[in-house]
Amino acid sequence: MRVVVDGLGRASGVDRQGLFSRCARAAQLSLLGATLLIGGATGQAQTQTLAALPDASAAIERGGSAKPVSAWTDFCQRYPNECAVDTKEAATITLTPALMKTLAAVNRRVNTRIKPLVDQAHWGVVDRWDFPDDGYGDCEDYQLLKRRMLVERGLPRRALRMTVVIDEIGEGHAVLMVRTDRGDYILDNKTNAILPWQRTGYTYVKREGQDGLAWVSLNGVASPVTTANR
Repeated sequence: MRVVVDGLGRASGVDRQGLFSRCARAAQLSLLGATLLIGGATGQAQTQTLAALPDASAAIERGGSAKPVSAWTDFCQRYPNECAVDTKEAATITLTPALMKTLAAVNRRVNTRIKPLVDQAHWGVVDRWDFPDDGYGDCEDYQLLKRRMLVERGLPRRALRMTVVIDEIGEGHAVLMVRTDRGDYILDNKTNAILPWQRTGYTYVKREGQDGLAWVSLNGVASPVTTANR
């Protein structure tokens, strides 16, 4: 023990080794508290991130090759770049809260901005796939515009697949399938909600392939001739 005399002439004993030990212990406790605090914050952030995502879906089962509707073939002749498949692009994308926000914003914007009009009244033909740049269109036109907008925002076209379904009234209908690491989700002009494909109530017929121009069968059901559905 060392004796120290203060400015008033009073003596006190200081245990230097004990003082160092107490300081070291306090530092360890402080570090442990900070570690627990950071760990708790990280866990809370992860929980909040998962809560911001929809329930996990599943990848829809695919069958063999399928023939696209004739209006798609005509669309591809006019817009070949829209139909080309770049296999260097990702076939699925990571679903994050930021991506869900982008999908929802684009889906809602197009659904609000475009006015429904069947192809016969719009183009003078039963079925035509095109961009609704004049503000009018039917189901496939909505989805084509959504895909173009999403590609402009950096999403890979290969993960955004035009899809033909049979809707709730038994008619041919087109939706946009977004293929993610949490399953396949649907953008639809009939709702602003981004839904897992199983929750739409539709019968899935076929969609664009991801490895070439050929389409793929989804459920083996008969394909509608057209998708002239608002």
